Amino acid sequence: MNTTLIVFVVLYLLGTLAIGVWAGTRVKNTADFAIAGRSLPLIMVVTTTFATWFGAETVMGIPAKFVQGGLGAVVEDPFGAGMCLVLVGLFFAAKLYQKNLLTIGDFYRQRFGKGVEIFCSLAIILSYLGWVAAQITALGLVFSVLTNGAMSPATGMVIGTLAVLIYVVIGGFLAVAWTDFIQMIVLVLGLSAIAVFAADLAGGAGVVLDLAVQKDLGKFLPAMTFTDLAFFIAAALTMMLGSIPQQDVFQRVMSAQDAKTAQRGAVIGGISYILFAFVPMFIVLAAVVVMGDKAMDLAQNDYQRVLPSFIMGHMPLLMQILFFGALLSAIKSTSSATLLAPTTSFVENILKQIRPGMTDKQQLLAMRVALVVFAFAVLVYAIAMQGTPIYELVSGAYQVTLVGAFVPLVMGLYWQRATTQGAIFSIFAGIATWVLFFPQVTTWGEAFPGQLAGLIAAFAGMLVGSLAPQVLANRHDHVSHHLKPHP
Repeated sequence: MNTTLIVFVVLYLLGTLAIGVWAGTRVKNTADFAIAGRSLPLIMVVTTTFATWFGAETVMGIPAKFVQGGLGAVVEDPFGAGMCLVLVGLFFAAKLYQKNLLTIGDFYRQRFGKGVEIFCSLAIILSYLGWVAAQITALGLVFSVLTNGAMSPATGMVIGTLAVLIYVVIGGFLAVAWTDFIQMIVLVLGLSAIAVFAADLAGGAGVVLDLAVQKDLGKFLPAMTFTDLAFFIAAALTMMLGSIPQQDVFQRVMSAQDAKTAQRGAVIGGISYILFAFVPMFIVLAAVVVMGDKAMDLAQNDYQRVLPSFIMGHMPLLMQILFFGALLSAIKSTSSATLLAPTTSFVENILKQIRPGMTDKQQLLAMRVALVVFAFAVLVYAIAMQGTPIYELVSGAYQVTLVGAFVPLVMGLYWQRATTQGAIFSIFAGIATWVLFFPQVTTWGEAFPGQLAGLIAAFAGMLVGSLAPQVLANRHDHVSHHLKPHP
């Protein structure tokens, strides 16, 4: 057990906690707590957007998937995830910013009514379970590796959750934005330095890139069969579109100081995420050069330990400090955002419907209490799901919002004829179709991806539900006109 390394990690955790407490002194109302009072400049919108996406799966999940299957194996994340932010910036940020809303659920209420608001908000809240659980799982792994197994992953999860929860409860999104800003500096500098050192260990960047060519890791497109293409497209769309109706993305848009900053911040954050996600991929590829078959065995059987094992076994103390600082930055920035987002949605879009007339002070207290309750629930879920790969926990989280919440959002913004009935048809058609493709229900999911079938059904439901009453009403008027006696 390296005591010096642990001391540095503890100091870093205490430092971010202090920033969160300081930010908490500036929180005066729910707008400060939920969206930082719509005051953030471009650089902070970029860093907090980038930070939300750059989590445990980016550092430990994506690289292992990449060395096993090439670029095609990571189409969902980082490519789909990064493109989500670009699409948000290009097509959603300005329109949503102008509406001056607190949560994404507020849009569903304004456009389609309270029923759609509650249902979509529930889908969004549930989708966070897997994502936050992935970050907590990674925190448990980090503390277990740091203590050389003296601390169990479950104990590490508890400590890690508390470390994040305290500053989020006190400072809300204002604390998240400031800690993200610091943590992203640590992450970018730390991983960049490790990439340079890893290349040197492997005999130069050319050697690492040659290995990628030998293994044909640059291959992106699948075999040109209907089934392979369908699953490839579904994987890309899951996070690309399923992440758009998410409260954490919405918070970053709303926290900007103006609409143009919201647009630019999302686009720059998305592109930056895709580009920088190649850095941990490069480091793991260097690990394969240095460690050989051992690294490939870890990538296949326990991929979450590839990078920690490489760093701990082959790099000096300074690089270890930089790595764990960068890794904790990635995990804490994502987990803080994903803890805050669903609790904000719960209070604003569900609790306020049950208890109307709450004062702003009561709402602020409710958000903090809900934050603690949700964190405890996710911690229990993460401990129960031990052994589930981090990448799978994350990618599975977005399917419910893809089939249940994306179509009402995009059609509500861009199609004037979309109606409340259309939104209800869309939600039920999308989710029912998706469930039909579950392996426990039918074998259809073996031939065609359920989330893509659900998305198609959701669009069909919106069109039928919105247009059918209008067509019937027009026919009724037409018939009435012809039956009406003429003078």
